[in-house]
Amino acid sequence: MFLINYSQIILALILLINAPLLHAQSTASLERISYTSEADESKREFLLYLPKGYQDDPKKKWPVMMFLHGNGERGNGTTELDFVMVHGPLYEAWIQKRDLPFIIIAPQLHMFGRDKYAKYLAERTLDQLPKRLETGVPPREPKWVIDTLMQGSPADEVYPYKSYGPPMGWEQVESDLLNMLDQVNTNYQTDQSRIYLTGLSYGGFGTWYMGSKHAELFAAISPVVGWGHKDLMKPLAENKVPIWCFAGGRDLVIKEQYFYPGLNELEKLGHEVRFTVEADMGHDTWKRVYAGGDLYAWFLAQRK
Repeated sequence: MFLINYSQIILALILLINAPLLHAQSTASLERISYTSEADESKREFLLYLPKGYQDDPKKKWPVMMFLHGNGERGNGTTELDFVMVHGPLYEAWIQKRDLPFIIIAPQLHMFGRDKYAKYLAERTLDQLPKRLETGVPPREPKWVIDTLMQGSPADEVYPYKSYGPPMGWEQVESDLLNMLDQVNTNYQTDQSRIYLTGLSYGGFGTWYMGSKHAELFAAISPVVGWGHKDLMKPLAENKVPIWCFAGGRDLVIKEQYFYPGLNELEKLGHEVRFTVEADMGHDTWKRVYAGGDLYAWFLAQRK
């Protein structure tokens, strides 16, 4: 005699009825998109991350995050393109396999001769690139060890750089970045009311610059270890662009005191700003910022 296991039959019926709802989501993917740079007419590519589930619903619109890397990740936009994954949200999403629900645009800034001035650029090799593992994820780098004592910094508006930041930065490829946004908005399922901009170091300065020059585009911006010149603040205030800025209290490269004049200017213009100083961190404050979840949640709460 056979015993009927009614619980298993009921479970099988439930699974059968709900089969369309239980199918696995499409996996995240990383594309290389070709373009011609208006800065020098070179043929280049940028990385485009499509999140888990992107392929499942052609009607769903996804928020967009453009990420601007730092000085150490510059390159030729082809064989060196993967350096843009060394740090930041694309490292988190693709290398650490975190489920970040954004379309991520990650361009690479031209070298513009900066390898002649930075040893870390001249001596880097392709075997230093981060690798996405078939199983699991690689260990994270530890934060930099710094022997500088923690201490506050008074405001200082005797800036060491011009309004756009250090030389040969993202302002040089302004039209390229706008073209990338147009291309992605045209060809992918983007929510154009939720376009976000963030970047670290050189990319932090680029975030302030692009956010100011095209304030109507962005639902929010987040410059990380890059200060904003006070001359850039008026358009951001007029367009009420939400801003969350980060600095490292022990950062000896981009010092805390230069953040305050621009932030005070924003407040004088009647604009609120969120400013976080990671007092125990150095220039690599970005490691904590992008490895956490607060910034991504804050972005998703902002909409034009």
